[in-house]
Amino acid sequence: MKKAFITGGTGFIGSHLVKRLSDEGYSIKLLVRASNRAKIEEITNKGIELVQGDIRDCTTLKNAMNDVDVVFHLAGLVSDWGDPELFNDVNINGTKNVCQAALESHIKLLIYISTNDVFGYGEDKIFTENDPYCCWNEPYPDSKIKATRIVKDYEKKGLPVSIIYPCWVYGPGDTTFITPMAEALKSKIFMFWRKNALVWPLYIDNLIDLLMAMATNPNAIGKGFIAHDGISVTFEEFTAKLSHYLGLKFSRKYIPYKLAYAFGFSMEVLWKLLHIKSRPLLTTYSVKNLGSKWRFSIKNAQDTLNWNPTYTYEKGIENTMKWFNDHT
Repeated sequence: MKKAFITGGTGFIGSHLVKRLSDEGYSIKLLVRASNRAKIEEITNKGIELVQGDIRDCTTLKNAMNDVDVVFHLAGLVSDWGDPELFNDVNINGTKNVCQAALESHIKLLIYISTNDVFGYGEDKIFTENDPYCCWNEPYPDSKIKATRIVKDYEKKGLPVSIIYPCWVYGPGDTTFITPMAEALKSKIFMFWRKNALVWPLYIDNLIDLLMAMATNPNAIGKGFIAHDGISVTFEEFTAKLSHYLGLKFSRKYIPYKLAYAFGFSMEVLWKLLHIKSRPLLTTYSVKNLGSKWRFSIKNAQDTLNWNPTYTYEKGIENTMKWFNDHT
């Protein structure tokens, strides 16, 4: 029986991965923070070994990995707003700790979840895994770039690694993307700032399928894989689909991109001056992210691992919004 160690296993992606690994007969060891008592109580009854700790604590990680075959490093700070120091501490230093512990424990494979953001937001090409990383001057994507480079550095030291670059992950249980979008649409003040910007959706089950392929196919070692549902949709189309399932009238209201960016920048400055902890109404990262026409190829995952999205975008959204409407 293979044994998997997971960081970030109590999150949206992690909870789906834990279920699949359990269904596939894996023995699972899960890193959980002591403060996450609700999740600890929920998981305790599922026969999963819990390790209380934090990816910023290298000693705990080393002790936890002493009898593990594969490590899934999912933990990280994912947000368009926050303290840059915290992004660095969690995403960069935390990843370095995971890699060091995995190397010293002679782990057979470390699978790291990066992001398609690391390639920047250029529009003059179709991005592949071979493209260089490009900074955004934003805390989240730039910290992920540094973290991904750390993983690659440890590969050179002898750690077997495989990296996935997921696009916009959505599905039942998603409160990071779908929930804020739904709340924004319900507020009736939602606006676009660029016509036909592109969204590359990735349904959670399609992502988990690829993670399992990476864990079981030796061809994944030393390689990276961009992942999405095989299609892009315009941000307007995506928003119209959500509006339909929410029973809302879809409305196209546009403001100039530069105005949206200036508003996001001003909001961030104000929030910092006033030391407001909550997320601003708009951020420069979200303006860039939701105002791009970038393109991505999944050919490498298809050719190397024989992976193809099982769920279509239409079915994925249907399942996601059924869950959302049942839980709100």
